[in-house]
Amino acid sequence: MRRTVFNEDHEAFRETIRAFIAAEVVPVYDEWFAAGQVPREFYHKLGELGIFGIEVAEEYGGAGIDSHKYEAVIYEETARVGVSFGGSGVHTLLGLPYIKMLATDEQKKRWLPKFTTGEEMWALAMTEPGTGSDVAGMKTSAKLSEDGKHYVLNGSKTFITGGVHADRVIVCARTSAPREDDRRFGISLFAVDTKSAGYSIGRKLDKLGLRTSDTAELAFVDVKVPAEDLLGEENKGFGYLGTNLASERWGIAFGAYAQAAAAVGFAKQYVQERTVFGKTVASFQNTKFELAACQAEVDAAQAVADRALEALDAGELTAAEAASAKLFCTEVAHRVIDRCLQLHGGYGFMNEYPIARLYADNRVNRIYGGTSEVMKSIIAKSMGL
Repeated sequence: MRRTVFNEDHEAFRETIRAFIAAEVVPVYDEWFAAGQVPREFYHKLGELGIFGIEVAEEYGGAGIDSHKYEAVIYEETARVGVSFGGSGVHTLLGLPYIKMLATDEQKKRWLPKFTTGEEMWALAMTEPGTGSDVAGMKTSAKLSEDGKHYVLNGSKTFITGGVHADRVIVCARTSAPREDDRRFGISLFAVDTKSAGYSIGRKLDKLGLRTSDTAELAFVDVKVPAEDLLGEENKGFGYLGTNLASERWGIAFGAYAQAAAAVGFAKQYVQERTVFGKTVASFQNTKFELAACQAEVDAAQAVADRALEALDAGELTAAEAASAKLFCTEVAHRVIDRCLQLHGGYGFMNEYPIARLYADNRVNRIYGGTSEVMKSIIAKSMGL
């Protein structure tokens, strides 16, 4: 299918990433899968490769490229061979936008050089036990000390991707009570050093999928956060979170499309090699029709994901468009991956086959970043309903 979203630079980058994955990830991926996370030193390799600095300004050691297209290439290349870069995606997709948008020059000088090299990994802590998609319902608090030099952070967070390896976490906390007419008021963002006294990592969560991505519970007991580590202005955090949700949802949409495309590739290879009743599985009409239908869905999802990518790079991706892309691409991926697993028969249920891992990994796409039901609500509101 003809695409216009990538140019020669992106394709050269693709070859670099493909070679890196073949050399540094594929040979050890089963070990990572069994361990439930990637080794911390792998992030240094990503930093050396320049992955983390693509969208970071040159003065802080980055490439200064204002585009998400290189991220899109990584989504496609990791999905293509059924691997992942662990929790590093949140470092760039979730952490970096807040630093670029909110950090002062002094904060950028402190944080971005280490961000770029992978020496300091970032995560985002928004969700709390019992709140889920209701961000405004958070209970974690940050109270300014009498001398104004630091905030005292108390509370807990859960489902924090990258939470085990993170060196700094953007923690969302209440600095003021919600207003009667605006329950979203009073939330602030803090770049919390994970080595701070009173900061602790609870369980590394045992997930259905995304096994190599470290996801944790976090707890804060009287954690002193220096006042100079406040991100943006006090009490305006909810608005900041909303600004970056479109890019997060694009990332989930594009990743889901890439997974669906990979599933078709895995199934196509399997049915051409597997024989039943003396014939290849690919020779049966049902197999051809199933894969043809899946490919048609992938083509449509690719078009939606690419359109959202172009809009995101142009600064024009609206909340409703991001929600629509996420809803469509994740639902397509759900259907396609399930059908492709079916074509593998019993082997599709075995974790040694990438389609099984893909099936488990894909399920969360319709939950995190806002559930499919939340996406429908956003779309319906944009329709005036």
